Amino acid sequence: MSKDILSVIQGNMGDFSKGQRLIAHFILDYYDKAAFMTASKLGRTVNVSESTVVRFAAELGYDGYPAMQKALQEMIRSKLTSVQRIEVSNDRMGGQDILSMVMQSDIEKIRMTLEETDRASFNRAADAVIAARHIYIMGVRSSAAIASFLGFYFNLIFDNVTVVHATSTSEVFEQLLRVGPEDVILGISFPRYSRRTVKAMQFARDRGAETIAITDSGTSPLTATASLTLLAKSDMASFVDSLVAPLSLVNALIVAIGRKKNEDLSKTFAMLEQIWDEYEVYEKAEEN
Repeated sequence: MSKDILSVIQGNMGDFSKGQRLIAHFILDYYDKAAFMTASKLGRTVNVSESTVVRFAAELGYDGYPAMQKALQEMIRSKLTSVQRIEVSNDRMGGQDILSMVMQSDIEKIRMTLEETDRASFNRAADAVIAARHIYIMGVRSSAAIASFLGFYFNLIFDNVTVVHATSTSEVFEQLLRVGPEDVILGISFPRYSRRTVKAMQFARDRGAETIAITDSGTSPLTATASLTLLAKSDMASFVDSLVAPLSLVNALIVAIGRKKNEDLSKTFAMLEQIWDEYEVYEKAEEN
């Protein structure tokens, strides 16, 4: 469904039954909360049956309530303010055990990412990185942690890596000044999507570089700039971005590239072990 779900609901308001109009009005007024309610909870909230909620989703053209809920979630996650995120997460968690709920959610996001990751795109991304003249990595705000992790390990494998650090869009362009054909950039962004990362990807694409997006959805603004897209499910736990699945995907990418560069990697670590021993970088275990 290409149209915004809220526009679809407004456009069909005259065709809804009385119960469906109650659902419609609630979603239009409280879409940030409705997106994370089960069909049963949404029905109880507006005093209609769960089956009425399911029929409402079908009336909008969705295969079922989960499909409609997913459309709502994808539409709003990039729009929620931090205050709204806190309110929504409080509603979702209720009186549940926070540790269990958050970790179970992370496990589910990894499972979904594993099932939905396109293996051909994943392998092409690994090959593109290996073949690149220069590798650029871009991620800001919470995605900066993933970019830094990726950069740390890529620097052990390659000698042509730049992790783009910038506090302004102008600084991004300064660090990408020489990007061009034969280069690759990995742009990492999750809701709320960073405009700086999108612009960096656009610039690199316009200069002829291979662009790899690591993001959460086909509707992410990053996908429009990418020649390859790797999707990883993210979630929000209160004001916190839960990026366990994206980190796991990046970890798999590092391992895949490391396997392909196995001989060079072994030489690098042999050299590092010698340096670490010579300069006593790590404490040695005491002998008994």
